[in-house]
Amino acid sequence: MIKYLIIDDEHIAHGIIKRYCDLLPNLQLMKNCYDALEALEYLNTHTVDLIFLDLNMPKLKGFDFLKTLSTPPKVIVTTAYQEFALEGYELNISDYLLKPFSFERFLKAVNKATATTPSTPMPAVTTEKQAKPETIFLRSNKKYTQVTVDTILFLESAGNYVKVVTTDSTITVRDKITDVLTTLPENEFLQVHKSFAVAKSHIDTIEGNRIVIHGTIIPIGQTYKSNIHTLLQ
Repeated sequence: MIKYLIIDDEHIAHGIIKRYCDLLPNLQLMKNCYDALEALEYLNTHTVDLIFLDLNMPKLKGFDFLKTLSTPPKVIVTTAYQEFALEGYELNISDYLLKPFSFERFLKAVNKATATTPSTPMPAVTTEKQAKPETIFLRSNKKYTQVTVDTILFLESAGNYVKVVTTDSTITVRDKITDVLTTLPENEFLQVHKSFAVAKSHIDTIEGNRIVIHGTIIPIGQTYKSNIHTLLQ
């Protein structure tokens, strides 16, 4: 379960974010904070995995608040001001949402934030049963399917759609292959063709200009051969 905090001085914004989060079963609201000082007081005695952060707030601005945190959790900025985006990424935020934002855009931001390793310290020793697999939500035919990242074999672009092929199913989403890749751990997936990206851990063989994954032959594009060379070093 991903514990999150909403920091925003507008009640309407809290309602929208919570309504979106309620559609995702792995998110748990810990507290609604209406200014950054309230959030600082809460974080002195509690930890969260994710913060939805407004910027233009009284008493303490959003980025000024963020700079006070020695080990901040993942942060998704939610603001009406696009001019602060560069500063946000310099502070290592996960995503920058401009109000008003759609649920689809919100979902991409959450996937991006939660598909990477949490910034909160993890135990030094964990067993396979203790480690929680990473998951993402994929939208297909007006429904959202939760998929375990480790089960994804490869992505295949087909026009305006992407086929996400897993060990037991194929999910077709309306998106670009590059956008789907941004929601996945970049160190675990590799684009090998303009229409294909593969999970490194599921590669069976690499020979010539092709990769074999679970019996499926995937071509290697000329401009992507350097990615394969990097993988084999």
